[in-house]
Amino acid sequence: MYPKQIIDALSTIRYPGNGRGIVEMEILADDVRIDGNRVSFTLNMPKQNDPFAKSLAKAAEATIKQLVDPNAEVEVNVAYPEPIATEKEKPLPGVKNIIGISSGKGGVGKSTVAANLAMSLANLGYKVGLLDADIYGPSIPKMFNIEDAQPMAHLSDDGRHIIEPIEQYGVKILSIGFFVSPDNAIVWRGAMASNAVRQLIVDADWGELDYFLIDMPPGTSDIHLTLLDVLKLTGAIVVSTPQQVALADARKGIDMFQNPKLQVPILGLVENMSWFTPVEHPDEKYYIFGKDGCKQLAAERNIPLLGQIPLVQSICESGDNGAPISFDPHGLVGRYYMELANKITK
Repeated sequence: MYPKQIIDALSTIRYPGNGRGIVEMEILADDVRIDGNRVSFTLNMPKQNDPFAKSLAKAAEATIKQLVDPNAEVEVNVAYPEPIATEKEKPLPGVKNIIGISSGKGGVGKSTVAANLAMSLANLGYKVGLLDADIYGPSIPKMFNIEDAQPMAHLSDDGRHIIEPIEQYGVKILSIGFFVSPDNAIVWRGAMASNAVRQLIVDADWGELDYFLIDMPPGTSDIHLTLLDVLKLTGAIVVSTPQQVALADARKGIDMFQNPKLQVPILGLVENMSWFTPVEHPDEKYYIFGKDGCKQLAAERNIPLLGQIPLVQSICESGDNGAPISFDPHGLVGRYYMELANKITK
């Protein structure tokens, strides 16, 4: 068996509510998994308590055995949409601005940008929160020297356990890294990871904030959709290096936010590792990953280029030592981040 066989077979099934195919309606999730004669996939039902859920699951199993492999072991998972929150039920009522910081691919310094931007906004006197939503690779605790932190919780009036974010350098922080061993890989399915992110938002006491930054995972995934479902983002920032391979993935990130179903305003692009500058020669620039790649992409997509951050050894050292380099707003790199923070506030 291979995925296309499964998808082609399931495309013959019609949703009883309107007669359209479940593949056409995107009821079949993009998670078809095959292991020998075992196959699993998820059906995302279009509404809560959908009356056709059980019959569709049975039809899907029967169709796979009939059209693909009679000996197939079929696992059908059924998921339902989250209830639409009323205005009073929306999370984070005390937060003025919610900004997602995203990248098309890993390794471009997205978390470094998120950490230093949060630090710079705090330096400007704003109340700042930072959510590390990179479930599979949380790095914010390391960058803020709070890897051993253990958030406390209190009971709310309705009996829920509410997590207290850890405050460091004037920034309120939560990360899945606080709740798992840093040496253990997080091997979760998308639904588990999405639920963890949801809990860090809804079941946390973020209080009054001027800016709530979200360090999103790289790429486009279930977690992104969960974040955009739970929160109404003020805007998104896309981080990339000037390298063409990174820019190709950055385009996908831009497309995700500009999708008609999501329509998240893009505040702009941040080009990281724009050039290498030796500490001893701060006026010299070496364009290791290419020159002005994000500048060209910004012009192509008609979105602002918010800033270009150089590649400086002390950025890595500061992150590893648990103090973002923008802790010093007057340093060589701190000035770049202060300029970036000022542009975003405007």
